[in-house]
Amino acid sequence: MAALLVEAGVVLGVIAVGGAVAARLDQSVIPAYILVGLLVGPFSPVEALSVVESREFIDLLSELGVVLLLFFIGLEFNVGRLVDSGDRMLRAGGVDFLVNFTAGGLLALALGFGPLGALLLAGVTYISSSAVVTKTLVDLGWIADPESEAILGVLVFEDVLIAVYLAVVAALLGGGGTATVLRSLAIAGGVIAGLLVLATVGTPLLDRLFETDSDELFVLRVLALAVLVGGVALAVGVSEAVAAFFLGTAFAGTDHVERIERVLVSERDIYAAVFFFAIGLKTDPATVAGVVGPVFVLAVVTAVTKFASGYAGGRAYGLSGRRSVRTGLGLVARGEFSLVIAALALSAGLPEVASVAVGYVLVMSVLGTVLMRYSGPVERLVARASTA
Repeated sequence: MAALLVEAGVVLGVIAVGGAVAARLDQSVIPAYILVGLLVGPFSPVEALSVVESREFIDLLSELGVVLLLFFIGLEFNVGRLVDSGDRMLRAGGVDFLVNFTAGGLLALALGFGPLGALLLAGVTYISSSAVVTKTLVDLGWIADPESEAILGVLVFEDVLIAVYLAVVAALLGGGGTATVLRSLAIAGGVIAGLLVLATVGTPLLDRLFETDSDELFVLRVLALAVLVGGVALAVGVSEAVAAFFLGTAFAGTDHVERIERVLVSERDIYAAVFFFAIGLKTDPATVAGVVGPVFVLAVVTAVTKFASGYAGGRAYGLSGRRSVRTGLGLVARGEFSLVIAALALSAGLPEVASVAVGYVLVMSVLGTVLMRYSGPVERLVARASTA
């Protein structure tokens, strides 16, 4: 137990150091968390620094990070707002899916990964990282700007669609037939529908259940419900992140939103930092080095396609050219769902596909945050082109 406690202290310590260095260099902390995880993990290129192994407690904390990040995204929405922007969300999300899923799948086929590998890599290249994008929106102050609605709208569309995709892929990899796939989809649809009902008519109930003067009891109740809902969803084959998002939308209509944001923000940031650290911890540079070519091709092409589809999505939301540029750049980062797909590839006996997915996530998570931070030159370039 003592050794485990020491390791937990080391994990939090190196995350803190990595974040401090990034802040001193005026860079996003997300790539820093990933890199320090790689440096001190079991696959570290510097053997003397390899002091942390992948542990269950790290996996648990990182799962909590994903749940809380998506829960907080849900707090920014309510069902009425989602319905009001439904047509714009469908247009922006539809273009995003058609362009990026198709591009990733065709590229994977051209690179020789076969039909199943192409299906998996299409999902990897399609889905943006809600965790990376949301944290960067908050860090840069974009969350209060008009483009945030378009970015979050596309992320919501992706998160719902990826729940269907994961249900289908998991059933296919499990050897199930049409009945298994349909059953998985029915379960996923039932869970999401139940959460939507809670978001629509459950506001008075949530207001009463979480009414307390004690911040301690309030935090415990919110965390208990969020983690329980995420865990149950995961157990029945639905993304815990999707479930957490819809739970957040249920709370968005209550009187508790500001209090949740005030008392739970520290827990969200700590667990989210562990999530990004865990990406680096599980990355074997030697394995990724063997697939540098495919990773480079996928990264270059799908960064362009994601930007283009995001720009079109911004226009669908009625944004200006500058705001649409930000929307496109804000969707480039890939992350947590792509890693879930990588795990599915590994379980299906496709280690090369898994390695490509992990390398791709590393590149795109860093590239996405850098593009958002330094969006100004791209905005000016597009502005000049549109007035020429």
